[in-house]
Amino acid sequence: MRPSIFLHVKKGLICTAMLSALALSGCQLTGDNQAPTTPATPEQISAEASRYQSIIDSAQGKPSIEVLRAYISQEPLLTEQAAHQANIDGIWQMLTQMTPDQVQGIGAEENTLAGWVDLLDIYLNNRDDPDTLRAGIEDWKIRYPNNPAVQTPPNQLIQSMLPPVGKSPKIALFLPMSGQGKVFGEAIMQGFIDAQKGLPQASTSQVATESTPEQSKSDDVLEQIYAEVAATTGNSPATNDVEVVNSSLSIATVPTNTQAVKVFDTTGKQISQLLQQAQSEGFNLVVGPLLKTDVQTIAQTSSPLSILALNELDADKLQPRPNLCYFSLSPEDEAKNAAAHMIADGKQVPLILVPSNDFGERVAKAFAEEWQSKGGSTVLKQSFGSIPSLKESINRGVGINMTGTPVIVNTTGIDKSVNEQNYPAISQPQPEVTSSGAIDAVYIVATQDELTLLKPMIEMAISTKQRPALYASSRSNQAGSGADYRFEMDGVKFSDIPLLAGANNNLRKQAQQKLNNDYSLFRLYALGIDAWSLANNYDQLQQNSQFHLQGASGTLSVKENCVVYRDLPWLQFSKGQVNLAK
Repeated sequence: MRPSIFLHVKKGLICTAMLSALALSGCQLTGDNQAPTTPATPEQISAEASRYQSIIDSAQGKPSIEVLRAYISQEPLLTEQAAHQANIDGIWQMLTQMTPDQVQGIGAEENTLAGWVDLLDIYLNNRDDPDTLRAGIEDWKIRYPNNPAVQTPPNQLIQSMLPPVGKSPKIALFLPMSGQGKVFGEAIMQGFIDAQKGLPQASTSQVATESTPEQSKSDDVLEQIYAEVAATTGNSPATNDVEVVNSSLSIATVPTNTQAVKVFDTTGKQISQLLQQAQSEGFNLVVGPLLKTDVQTIAQTSSPLSILALNELDADKLQPRPNLCYFSLSPEDEAKNAAAHMIADGKQVPLILVPSNDFGERVAKAFAEEWQSKGGSTVLKQSFGSIPSLKESINRGVGINMTGTPVIVNTTGIDKSVNEQNYPAISQPQPEVTSSGAIDAVYIVATQDELTLLKPMIEMAISTKQRPALYASSRSNQAGSGADYRFEMDGVKFSDIPLLAGANNNLRKQAQQKLNNDYSLFRLYALGIDAWSLANNYDQLQQNSQFHLQGASGTLSVKENCVVYRDLPWLQFSKGQVNLAK
């Protein structure tokens, strides 16, 4: 018999350190395993966990009984929830890849490993019958009550026990349909229902018109919703459409059917009660809710319903769940998209200009983290104030120099927050520095009015030979931009959703009619269209990391924790027109 890695550990050390988790660790406080009187230190526990991790890493994913034992020995040392779940999922993934011969030679003392192998056998024999699988696992829990999978099952195993949503799900649409959020809920619902009935075909002409929202002038409550869904408010129809020339963008066709869809108003309601009601009425998929606070609530429930939330949570609150996916219009995701696009353009030394508030800080951090994750250097940031203060600077002849403060990023992960009021401070104020290399690109997160002032301020402070490339977010692409503005913005690149970038002119015209010319709601309408498509492909979202969809709100793909990511097309002002950027 091959000796267990677990037996090579100082068992007394582990048992004492993890006394509260004896049921999970499998340690026995008898004989040679009597616990020492001195508890293990956190440093010793961390060192042991790291030693096992090195064994796991050195295997490079190749399954073996030795690595499986390393996983099992590491498990009781992990107290952080995400790391513990990753360990459990790693055990299960390795088990499912091993042959019967590879799991031979289990020692009589290896009760935990024996329990895992028995669980695998139940899974392999019943995975095509969820009801029988659930019954078998309940019996297994009685026989192996101390196995860590009793309290923390592998996500793949949970997924196997859930009934599939199927190609014709019965959908409960959770949206704010009254109160301050009504206008947003109705726009999403309209896109969702229009997609169910069938989208109009794209026009044969290669010229489409572009109209986009006007900046919000509303109160703080609606501004909070803006921060959450990256849309603006107001009711201002466009006065001049921008031509998008030679658009080759497309939006994928969506499934059409008459399956049941019911809208549940989330305003002032308890999410847990709405979930119970939806379940009792026979719905098997929830699309929504929209507001972040409601998404936080729904992520903490134990409802068996599958859920496609229409907002995201902070990265530290995202946990893998086999029946929960996230889809939103995240400003942070747009900033990451911009960083990736600028690197693809060959840019090396960026400066980011953002509003002087929490929203701007958060977007700057997301941009910098994506930039550095792709091998880029430190990102510099400048913040700008109100429009009156920008005008005052111009009147005094003050431009925007290519300097800034370094954006301090979190090297352990990206904080995805789409709620300004929950944003934590990134760092202490940093002194302004000049880049060691010439700034070759500026990413501007600004409204149209702000961009109109910021661009000349940049040009005022630099020479023609040193002029960097300018990139802008969709925040600046608003309704009513006439020819003068397009000429003034010559050379600026900006991102926006395919629906507003010439992908389907007939669909854009339909949306214009359905939304009563309120261009501020176009992006939410597109969100509703894509939510319908994702709902009808829900089973693939959790199981297929290669999932891609040409949506109305962007090119959609699935990332970690079943977060749907949007890749946006890029446009460019050129000689009074708008072209797809090369």
